[in-house]
Amino acid sequence: MANLTIVSVDDEYPALQLVKQYCNDIEDVEIMESFQNPVHALEYLKTNKPDLVILDINMPLINGIELLESLPYKPLCIFMTLETQHAVKAFELDVVHYLVKPVDFETFKKAINKAKDFLQFKKSTENKTQEDFIMFKSNYVINKVFLKDILWVEGFGEYIILVTAFKKYMILDRMSNFEEKFQDFGFIRIHKSYIVLSSHINSYDTSSVYLEGGEKLPLGRTYKSSVKSYLN
Repeated sequence: MANLTIVSVDDEYPALQLVKQYCNDIEDVEIMESFQNPVHALEYLKTNKPDLVILDINMPLINGIELLESLPYKPLCIFMTLETQHAVKAFELDVVHYLVKPVDFETFKKAINKAKDFLQFKKSTENKTQEDFIMFKSNYVINKVFLKDILWVEGFGEYIILVTAFKKYMILDRMSNFEEKFQDFGFIRIHKSYIVLSSHINSYDTSSVYLEGGEKLPLGRTYKSSVKSYLN
């Protein structure tokens, strides 16, 4: 059985054929159906639930964004389109990736692999089992980051900054939402503006938390008891 089932919707037949060709060259994916008519696709998708839909945006009768918003459930989605001006809306809809045509095979494959990772993550959280990575949206795409690489999370107004050993990611989210979503993965709040992965904490004192890499972060007064209890 395929790890990722896909429905492709594009009013241009060559684009559908290209998606099918690309998917045939990627392991463990299956095209369930392809549609040139988005209305027919919508009717199919109301009763059939693929893991991923690959949608063009500019289509007659109903565009890709309207189609996605009309579904009674929320599948993973990749927009594959000539349009660039819909990226912000795609970001709001939590799409896996936003591909601008023409799309080469390697770029397409990376987007599919991100969808596979996100599906795996989603299933693992539903089964309440812990994986060694998390998935989140930043810069209009879904990103995969391994827990071991995350140093801390810092609040920055309406955003949070996820600091890893390699780069920083700015995410449109609140600290409280991140804390609630990923607390089962070992994250702990140490300050109103800081969350760290507990396994990276080396020591702490009355005012600071020290990470294994030598970083020093502030320890909020109201979080001291919870930090002490959690680590003990």
